[in-house]
Amino acid sequence: MKSIAELDLDERVQRAVDNFMAGYGCCQSVVAAFADLYGLDETLAKKISAGFGGGVGRMRMMCGAVSGIVMLVGLDCGQTEGSDRDGKSACYKVVQDLLAKSKEENGSIICAEILGIKGYDKAPSSYVASARTAEYYKTRPCVAKVESAAKIFAHYLKEKYT
Repeated sequence: MKSIAELDLDERVQRAVDNFMAGYGCCQSVVAAFADLYGLDETLAKKISAGFGGGVGRMRMMCGAVSGIVMLVGLDCGQTEGSDRDGKSACYKVVQDLLAKSKEENGSIICAEILGIKGYDKAPSSYVASARTAEYYKTRPCVAKVESAAKIFAHYLKEKYT
C-alpha cells in the first residue's frame, strides 16, 4: 500500500459518493473507491461487490455501504491461512469496531431500518433495482450512508497507518 501520507482520503470519500451518484450500488461505491490500494482494479471491485446492494441482493439486510466496510477490512487485514485464529480474530475486531461506529453514526447497520421499512423480514423482496431518478436521490439516505462508510474506513486507514 502507498504511504498514507501520499493518499488523499477525502478524495476517496468523494469518489465513493460520485460512484453512488453515477448509479453504482452502495457497496460497489465504497469498495471501488479504495480497492486500488490493495491491488484490486475498479472493474473487479465493482463486480465482486455488486451483489451486496440493497442490503444484500435487495433483501434489505445489512446495509451495502456497511458491507463495503467489511470487504475493505478483509482486504486490509484479513487472514490468508485457515488456521490463523489470531489473524481471523484481529480482522473480526476491526469489523466490529468499524460497524459499531457506523451504527452509532447512522442508527443501524440494517438497510431496512435505515430506510424505515417495517416488516421487511416478513415480506417478499423484489430483486428489481430501483430506477435512479431525481426523486430516488431525494428520498433515499443512501448517499449519506455511502459517505459515512467511506469516511469511517478512511479514518481507520489514517489511524492505522500514521
